[in-house]
Amino acid sequence: MTALPQATGSLNAFGYRGADGAPTTFGQMLEETYTDAMFVWKDGQCLHESYHNAMSPQTLHLLQSVSKSITATAAACLFAEQIIDPSAPITEYFPELEKTAWNGASVQHVLDMTSGVAFNETYEARDSDIGKMDFAAGWKPAPPGVDVTSWPGCIRDQILSLTDADAGHGQRFCYRSIETEVLAHAMERVTGQSLADIISDRLWKPLGCEEDANITVDATGYGLACGGISATLRDLARFALALVNNGDVGGRNVLPRAWIADIRHGNHGLFDEESRQDFPNGRYRNQFWIEDVSGERHLCLGVFGQLIFVSPESSFIAVKLSSWPSFSDTKCLNSTLAALHAVETGFS
Repeated sequence: MTALPQATGSLNAFGYRGADGAPTTFGQMLEETYTDAMFVWKDGQCLHESYHNAMSPQTLHLLQSVSKSITATAAACLFAEQIIDPSAPITEYFPELEKTAWNGASVQHVLDMTSGVAFNETYEARDSDIGKMDFAAGWKPAPPGVDVTSWPGCIRDQILSLTDADAGHGQRFCYRSIETEVLAHAMERVTGQSLADIISDRLWKPLGCEEDANITVDATGYGLACGGISATLRDLARFALALVNNGDVGGRNVLPRAWIADIRHGNHGLFDEESRQDFPNGRYRNQFWIEDVSGERHLCLGVFGQLIFVSPESSFIAVKLSSWPSFSDTKCLNSTLAALHAVETGFS
């Protein structure tokens, strides 16, 4: 297990001006953004660690789409082992995709969500493609009146049913959770391992995580790569610290340095107007969010308020687990980011 010191103090009383310009405190932000757990680290020191709503250091919390970044980083280890080439066609590792809209897409297109595959990610619509994914994953029942025989019974069935494209590969960015599932199926195919075992062998054990994570599975036993992982706050902090330290843990390199450099400085050319509402000069790369292409900050984000914040320029990381009342909440996100920016730049 990799040592991770406890916080010696608290940021609750730390004052700053919030996203709206009004004076506030870090503790007030935690309360107003439905925080379940929070970890903040800067320059080798844990500044804050707190648990709320019956959470504890041993409690697993659903990570939602932070799972995407974890899955992709496990894939990066396969790249480093030369088991998968990110520039190769995705069909090289998942041949059944030749009959789908992914035919002709590269692994990198899948990582960056720039394939042309049509997929409706409207969370509130139970009959959208993401709604069908919830059903296929075993997360939710079908809406009343739906003939479930026409819906996919597992994630693989849903992937293979997607034959329509709405753009050319590499021509636009569009956030679609199904892309992570395609990547994970390719990872399982080339390794002969389950996604859970791939992540355990390539990430959890090398990172020195303290607790077992878990992952929800569909009817076939396949783990949901795009959102199904649950883990503890402190083990997510270990992941974040490895990222900020260029993949190094305890003097060993456990995450490929080239991968981390590519997240920070890779081809950041594509984004969309919806995403610019949160990150006006941001991008999406390798299943991570780039806050602003002029710097190196990168984030893992999940619906209902899950966040990992990594700033290599100031050796600063934060992990936040939350239970927002709605899938997305711009006010809560902006409030959280304003607090982290204030601590990063103003706390020593």
